[in-house]
Formats: sequence, C-alpha cells, structure tokens
Amino acid sequence: MNIKFSAAQIAQVVGGKIEGNAQVMVSDVSDIVSGREGTLCFLGDKKYLGYLKDTKASIVLVSNDIDIDFAVNTTIIRVENARVAMSQLLQLVADVLNPRKCGIEQPCFIAEGVDVPADAYIGAFVYIGENVKLGKGVQIYPNTYIGHNVKIGDNTILYSGVKIYYNCEIGNNCILHSGVVVGADGFGFEPDQNGYYHKVPQIGNVVIGNDIEIGANTTIDRAMMGTTKIDDNTKLDNLVQIGHNVYVGKSTVMCAQVGVAGSTTIGNHCMLTGQVGVAGHISICDGVVAGAQSGIPNNIKQPGQYMGTPAIPASQWRRMAVVQKHLPELQKQINELEKNNK
Repeated sequence: MNIKFSAAQIAQVVGGKIEGNAQVMVSDVSDIVSGREGTLCFLGDKKYLGYLKDTKASIVLVSNDIDIDFAVNTTIIRVENARVAMSQLLQLVADVLNPRKCGIEQPCFIAEGVDVPADAYIGAFVYIGENVKLGKGVQIYPNTYIGHNVKIGDNTILYSGVKIYYNCEIGNNCILHSGVVVGADGFGFEPDQNGYYHKVPQIGNVVIGNDIEIGANTTIDRAMMGTTKIDDNTKLDNLVQIGHNVYVGKSTVMCAQVGVAGSTTIGNHCMLTGQVGVAGHISICDGVVAGAQSGIPNNIKQPGQYMGTPAIPASQWRRMAVVQKHLPELQKQINELEKNNK
C-alpha cells in the first residue's frame, strides 16, 4: 500500500492503549493466522487466541475482553472492539486508495435543469434524466443510468453500470455496486381465459433509505402500486432479488442469492444467509436469523434461528438432521421387523 503508520498513530485513531513498542511501523494488513512482519491484524474472537503466540504481525488490535496469559512477540493495541477498530482503520486506507472524485467527465448526458452540486462527481457516459435531484457529494461512476424523477441523497455512491429506473429514491450515504438495478418492473402477469399471460403494469416505485449498501448485480423491483422499500442501514449482498411491494426493515442483512417474492414484509435486525428463499405475501418478524438455503413459505412470528425447508426453529432442525443421517439404517430395521412379523 506504500502507506506507513506507527502503533502510536494507530492507537490515537482508534482510542487504544499500547502494550509494547509504540514506534513500530506497519505498511499493510493481514489476518492473524498468516500475519507477517510489517502488517497490522486484529484479534476479536477468543478462539483465535492461540495464533497470537506465533504471529509475525508487527501490531495486533486486541479486544479488551480477551485475556492473554502468555508472552507475545508483537505490539498489542487494546481496544473495546477489535473488529470495529479494524474497520475504522480500513476505511482510512480505503479513502486513500480510492479517493472521492469531483467534477463532470465527458461525454455524458445531463438533462436540462438538473442541478449538479459543486462537490459531485459524474463519470463519463452517465445518463441523467429529467427532474433528477442529486444530493451533495454524490459519486456517480461511468456508464450509470438514472431515469427521470429520481432522487439521490447526499454522499451516495453509484458505481459503474448501476441502473436506477424512473421515480425511484435513494437515500443518503448509500453505496450501490456495479450492476445493481433499482426499479425494474415487478414480475406481474395475469393469464386470460385461454391461459395467455398479459403484463400487469407496474406503476409504483422503489424507496431506499439511508446508510444502505447493495452488492453487485442485486435487483430491487418496483411496486405494482405503492412502494417497494428498503429501510435504513440494511445491507444486501451480491445477487439478491427483492420482488415488488416488498418491505425490508432496518439493519437487516441478506447474503448472496437470497430471493424475496412479492408483497412480503421482513422485519428489523433480521439476517437471511446465503440462498434463502422467501415466499410472497408473508411476514417475518424482527430478529429472525435464517440459515443457508432455508425456504420460508409461511409467516414467522417469533424471533430466533430457523433452518430447513420449510424453515423451522434451528434447534428442532438440528435434531431432525441427526436422525436423517441414519434413515437408511432405520429403514432397513423397519423392513426386517415387518418381515419377521409376517
């Protein structure tokens, strides 16, 4: 990275307490397992404590609640939460590696009457339609499309190839990665008496709140009527599909390849891990964690961990999984019992 920081400088940024050489320098980061000289890493989980004995990393951020009862050969910086402190430092490095841009590159198209803030960045080949509202400090990278009547809040970043359809709204401090599509038509078709499908016009919009990050190639469909809404501080991974008229609550996380069918409500502080599928027209309460590849066909009214298809409480699913491994043997025993009873 060609950026050097001393332990003293790092401790000042993260509000940490140094144990060791305050002048030792680092110029890169690493994980504690493969830490090497001249790098910074962190220890936020007790299960990795053993690696601290042998790590070659020059500086290690360690959470205050982790006790070390052996000698170490590195400089320790004690912090309240090592993972959070590391995130702060990585953000500083990211700001150096990918600094904010300013100005309007050519060629691009900006509809007449659109006000571009002085501190905004508009990349080459961007299209901005009529009556678009741009917040302060927006960063719109090349080959991005913004339809008419779109609103984009302050300090939001749209990376290359993002497509925002008409009438949609993006809040403040959002990040939309390449390939994100916001506001494409919901999947609405109605068959006639002959079974021939006709398109149902999708005339609603999408509203994305503040402090939201959306991963590459994720799609969020516009509502048939009304609004598809993603509430504040929610994080969507790559390749997530959100159907029309869905509501996703605050501070909810969805991992890659999650699919949510139309008109479903998902609460606050939920976590849907990889490849979870959610049926349409159902409701999931706050605080639900769904394990990978779970299928959720019905309402979930109690917070907690769920697994399987159909999703059931994780504790019950684990008991079933233990039995499932022995089904061939159980089937054989049943067959033998039936044979002996004849």
